[in-house]
Amino acid sequence: MIRRKSMLPNLTDGFFGDDLFARFFETPANTTVPAVNIKEGKEDFSIEVAAPGFEKKDFKIDLNNNVLEISSEKEEKNEENNDKIMRCEFKYASFKRYFTLPDSVESEKIKATYKDGILNVVIPKKEEAKVKPVRQISIS
Repeated sequence: MIRRKSMLPNLTDGFFGDDLFARFFETPANTTVPAVNIKEGKEDFSIEVAAPGFEKKDFKIDLNNNVLEISSEKEEKNEENNDKIMRCEFKYASFKRYFTLPDSVESEKIKATYKDGILNVVIPKKEEAKVKPVRQISIS
């Protein structure tokens, strides 16, 4: 017996994991957008992208008019060839994330590293945007 899932959400879908938002925009079920941490330090901003299973060569980082685009496309082919049975499975994963950078960053000095499933993009601040230490002013 084949069961078809109704296109109408039921009451529990929102509480137990059915992503109505993704279905509304017709996002394929196997498409995911990696989680991102954005941190501000004294000297720079840091964007961490959780992307386990990828390799450094899978990523593309572009900067266009203060908009940083982090994207990836990865395709895998697994072939199994026996005497009478041949099976080929394709796996395709892709994502794009956009970040609008403030004018206070040194866009020419952006650096990125990938280690242990985390893509880390460091965006240095301009000198005038860095946090200055507290300075006590004497009263005369």
